[in-house]
Amino acid sequence: MKKFFLIIISILSIDQILKIYIKTHFRLGDEIYIFPFFRIFFIENPGMAYGINLGSGYHGKILLSIFRFFLVIFIFIFLYRNIIKGSSKYLTIPISLIFSGAMGNFLDSALYGLLFNTGTIYSEKSQKWIPYHGISQISFDKGYASFMEGCVVDLFYFPIIDAYFPNWIPFFGDYHFQFFKPIFNLSDAVISIGVFFLFIFKHKIKNVKIL
Repeated sequence: MKKFFLIIISILSIDQILKIYIKTHFRLGDEIYIFPFFRIFFIENPGMAYGINLGSGYHGKILLSIFRFFLVIFIFIFLYRNIIKGSSKYLTIPISLIFSGAMGNFLDSALYGLLFNTGTIYSEKSQKWIPYHGISQISFDKGYASFMEGCVVDLFYFPIIDAYFPNWIPFFGDYHFQFFKPIFNLSDAVISIGVFFLFIFKHKIKNVKIL
């Protein structure tokens, strides 16, 4: 049990430290080149991992926050029961990663509106998400949104291929091509890694307890 607790706490701690640092030191759209194919690029995401949305607008955001809440509870119960039962580590370790990632993004959604003084908010008048200016500060009494209305901080950007085709190339001329456009965070990454491990080790997983 201690090993799984350590995995979860370590991932959550690193994830939240990175996000809070970016949120309190970067402006929206600020970018740092680490390598040509790896950048730190700060955006706020009202949707799911890699910019996927569950519905549109404010109501889609609230629906997503509620979905995250119940998903975190379900994964926790599933993980706990399989750890107690002694299920295969090929199951419990990937599920620990998925739980850590889901919990990390849920914390953003649930608490960041209360924790920070500025953030991306939805305008009913214009029917779109409105960015903010400047750098956010931690402010427990003047949050930018209510509970479950916060946006997720995304920061990793890997444009592995970033090419521009000149005009003289037939069919593809004057076209900007990027491979892997999504901007994501550590939580998204560990969820993807956990799902990947479940897939490649599915034949070694035994004694699964659903509920």
